[in-house]
Amino acid sequence: MTVSRQQGFTYLAMLLGVAMIGATLALTGMAWQTVVQREKEAELLFVGGEFRRAIKQYYASYGQYPRQIADLLKDPRFPGMRRFLRKLYFDPITGKKEWGLVSAPDGGIMGVYSSSGDAPLKTSGFASAEIDFEGKVHYSEWQFVALPRNSANKLPQ
Repeated sequence: MTVSRQQGFTYLAMLLGVAMIGATLALTGMAWQTVVQREKEAELLFVGGEFRRAIKQYYASYGQYPRQIADLLKDPRFPGMRRFLRKLYFDPITGKKEWGLVSAPDGGIMGVYSSSGDAPLKTSGFASAEIDFEGKVHYSEWQFVALPRNSANKLPQ
């Protein structure tokens, strides 16, 4: 059985075409992964800001930090329903309901952070409320802390 030269070129062209398609799909997958991670980062910034806002409102109402996250969902001290948060948000980076908690000096919760040790894509260009996130190398360093207005804007050690 002999193979003509024409059939050899067709086989070679098909192999080259399959390799090009594979490389294109690999590049598309990498670009898509970057887009998804950027969306998760944006969601983390939004959700963290919601937690910070809710904790600030709680502190402004009672002069102390909430003892647990559930205190932000439904406040039992009022006869009607009072919510500082509409729902308990998932951590967009880990996909879990568990958040890292920043403890307040009074034993309450003054902030939250993602428990992910992954490196963020965004390292600069943050809004003024998140300016401390600049240069951080892990998502767990993005701490959404609610400081009282009269504090010196320093995190507790």
